[in-house]
Parts: sequence; structure tokens; C-alpha cells
Amino acid sequence: MLNLILCWHFHQPDYRDADGRYQLPWTYLHVAKDYADMAAHLEAAPNLRCVVNFVPSLVEQIDDYAGQFASGEVRDPLLAHLIEPDLTTLDLAARRHLVAQCFKLNHATMLEPFPAYRRLHTLWKTVEERGDAGLAYLSGQYLADLVTWYHLAWTGETVRRARADLLALMAQGEGFTLAQRRAVFDLYGDIVSDLIPRYRYLAERGQIELSSTPHSHPILPLLLDFKAAQDARPHLPLPDALAYPDGRARAMAHIEAAVASHIAHFGQPPTGFWPAEGGVSEATVHLFSEAGVKWAASGEGVLRHSLEKAGRSLEHKPDWITTPYRLAGSDTVLFFRDDHLSDLIGFEYKGWFGADAVRHMMHALDELRRQASGLNPVVSIIMDGENAWEYFPYNGFYFLSELFAELSTQHSIRPTTFSEYLELYPDSPRELPRLAAGSWVYGDFTTWMGDPAKNRGWDWLCAAKLAYDAAVEMLPEDEAETAEVLLKSCESSDWFWWFGDYNPADAVESFDRVYRQKLKRLYQTLRIRAPEYLDTPLCRGSGHSEAGGVMRRGGLSRRVRLRPE
Repeated sequence: MLNLILCWHFHQPDYRDADGRYQLPWTYLHVAKDYADMAAHLEAAPNLRCVVNFVPSLVEQIDDYAGQFASGEVRDPLLAHLIEPDLTTLDLAARRHLVAQCFKLNHATMLEPFPAYRRLHTLWKTVEERGDAGLAYLSGQYLADLVTWYHLAWTGETVRRARADLLALMAQGEGFTLAQRRAVFDLYGDIVSDLIPRYRYLAERGQIELSSTPHSHPILPLLLDFKAAQDARPHLPLPDALAYPDGRARAMAHIEAAVASHIAHFGQPPTGFWPAEGGVSEATVHLFSEAGVKWAASGEGVLRHSLEKAGRSLEHKPDWITTPYRLAGSDTVLFFRDDHLSDLIGFEYKGWFGADAVRHMMHALDELRRQASGLNPVVSIIMDGENAWEYFPYNGFYFLSELFAELSTQHSIRPTTFSEYLELYPDSPRELPRLAAGSWVYGDFTTWMGDPAKNRGWDWLCAAKLAYDAAVEMLPEDEAETAEVLLKSCESSDWFWWFGDYNPADAVESFDRVYRQKLKRLYQTLRIRAPEYLDTPLCRGSGHSEAGGVMRRGGLSRRVRLRPE
């Protein structure tokens, strides 16, 4: 029998600026489309076991959105436009932002299937070349229909199938009233508010294991030691700063905050972690062990590099990828992602018929089962819970529902969780004499360090951290807490992901701006004058124009750097 662990990683960067206003709407949109759909698929397959990993900074944004829906005090511009009584009053800048945002999706699967939405896009392309005059030409009703369709397109397939009123709006197609827009707003509010309780219930009934990530998604190996970036890439340029100031304490702060957040939302501490970007090093794993983390997971590339450094053979992959490992001196068991199987879902199956993709996946799993010679083989498919589905027809509805149904009836492939596997087979982990520092992307850290803009971002963060250390103890308690929240957010991996010239210019500009805003606000909170360099874009013209679709911060559905979320 092959033990199969499906691990869905739920992560969105903190899109709030220093004033708590959302710069990008992806958190609540992914809740309504992808996280709600995954919950429904799991509810429909009660015998299917898996792992769902919630990053605390995502969970806290979901809390924040639930509060906005409940109070009506909306801090997300797109959400506010959905219930704006008179969209004719929007100035040109607001119109430009709204129109640009409402076409940011995968057109082939989320716009083209809907004739009314497609007509809105055709009209915009007709007047776009007229610039401001074209924007001014668009009526308030056009804008109302556009923002409504954008939210209709972002609802999950399972949501649509359960809501006749939603299908009626889609059939109506145009002329949406304020009352109808408010109905969509209320629907989104229900979905967002119900999400965490739905997953908590799935965990309490024993179907899923809920795991976590250090609080704000930092690359812990780099907080602990910049030279970890040179383990897999010896000649990689490093920041001017020699190390992140007091990095070990900061790493522990993120771990402890993650545990506290998980207890607050799900009623118990997480047993295991998917570290941010699967980033591990020996020092990181020992830190996990010290914190009582029973398991952690990383990418196949890290395992390859580790086995190579240990002089182990890589000839027969089914043997070395289908077992967990334990680093000497650590109690934390390590699992490693099977890149091939994970990337079939992330890359290949989006263009297949759902039934054909499921048959192909089951054949691949059965072939791995036959070839694995070890006792109690286990394979981990780890990927994000949102990025791939935008490129599947019907948000992956047919693929996921048929895959979960097939796995629920299999006898030779057993879906399980990391913790359950370790309970059943406590002696299964092999010794790993050496752990190479790296991430799930290429098995290294080049996505977050080495590029001049990335290294400059680290140097700016190090300078802010030194200012924090010098001033935080002199602040009143409430201001010190604010500074801590800002520092955690600035330590996120997501900023460094985007810095560099291989990402789309608009995304680079947006993340660059918010990062600098947060650093400035950190200095202001510390009552220290912010450095003048924070007024200048860090990336200084980096990025390229986007060729279509929408580029956003990705997760485990794309290995390449340039990728849609």
C-alpha cells in the first residue's frame, strides 16, 4: 500500500499598507473562490484525509475582512466599489484603478465563458486607446456591471452550484442594481465569515490535519544565517549586511506567534509546519525541534542536494522520495514533496478532461507504489490551495471532485496525514546525516536573495531592525506592539520574491511601494526619522510589461519565477 499525503498550502501575503488599507484584493477573492471550493470538496468526500496548511498572516486577514463585512467599514477599495451607491462620481484615477483590477483574472476560464462579461471587455478595449476620454465615457452602469461581474467570476464553482440567486444574476448579465450588488457583497461576507469554522470542523471530526507556517511567512534559514543562501549556490552574492540582527530571536518570535494564532483559531497547537517556501536548514530544523514541532516538510530539490552531500545514491527515486527522514540530533521528522506528482496538478492537468487527469494521476501513484521497495512508503503532494485552479475549467471542480472520490474508494493507495502516518509508523524515518539549506524552488534561495534589488531590500530591512532594537524598549506598550507587527510583516518572504527584473513591472511596483510604506511606518512608530532612500523605489525600474492575464504572488503551483498565482 502507498500512503498518500495531500497537503494544500493556504497563503496570501499581507496586502495591507501601513494604514491598514488593502492595496490588493486577492485574500478575500481567493477565499470566495478557492478556499471555499476546497472546503466543499472535502465536505463532499468525508473519507478523504489530507493536510491543510494555514499561514497565520492569511488567517488574520480573513478575520479582518470578516470584521469589515460585519461593520460595513470597508478598507478594501475594490470591495468598497462593489457597494458604492453612485459609481458615476468616481474620478479618473479611481475609474482607471477599478477597470484595470476588474480584468485581472485568467480570461480563458473566468471571462471568455460569460458573454456579458466578455462584452464589457470588448467595450473597454474599444475606448481604451482614447485614454482619459475613454475612461470618462464609461457610464456608472458600465462600472456597476463590471465590478459585479468581477465578483461573480471570482465565486467558487461549488458556491455557484449551491446558490440559485447567484446563477440568476449571471443569467441576467447586465443592469445590476445597487441592491443586487449588496446581495453579492453579503454573500462574500457569509463565505469569508464561515471559512475558518468550516475548516476547524473538518479538523475536529478527524478528516484533515491543520498545520501552520511561522507567522508572517519569513524565510527562517536566511533570518538565522545569510550564508545559508550559499549552501546550494556557493557563489551567490549576499547582502552587504553580514547577518540579520538577532535573527534567532526573530525566528522564534514567528514560530511562537504562529502557535498562538493556531490555538486561537483552531483550538489546539499545530503538530507540524510547512515552513515558508519550504525553506529549511539544519539550524532551522533544530529550532523546530526545540519548539516541539513534530514534523516539517520541504521540497524535493532540498532532499536531492542533501543526499548528494551525504554521498547517497539518487538512481532509484521511488525509494528515496517515499520515506520521511530525521536529522541527527532533531526530533522533527522531515517529509519531502514529490515534484513530479505535484507539478502534474500545478502545470499539466489544467488542459485535460477531469476524468482523464484523475486516471493519469492514479496510474502514476500506482506505478510509484509498485516501484517503491521500502516498508510503508509515503509520498507527499504539496502545493498551494489556490493558484492552479484559476487555469482549470470550472475552477478544477471536475478534477478535484473525481480525484477525491477515486481516492476515497482505493485500497492500494491510502490518503493520510503527516501526523497519522507517524503515529502508525513511528520507526519509519530514515537518518539524514546532512541537510542542505534550500527551499522548494530549485532547492535553493535564489528567489529571495542574490539579485541586487533583493539584496538591497535585505540591507534596508537590517537597518530597520537595528533601529527597532535601539528604540523599541523606550516605547509605550501599545506602540511597541504596533512596531512588532510591522517588523514581522517586513520580514515576510513575499517582498523579496517580487524584487528583480524577471517579474511584471506593475506587480514589482506594487510590492516595492507597500514594502517601503511599511518600513517607513516602522521608523515612524519607533519615533525615528525614516531614511530618505525609502522615498525611492527599491527596484529602480525593474520588471517587465505583462503579456496578458494576471501575475500575482504564487505558491506551490509554479516552480518558475515568472508565474501566475
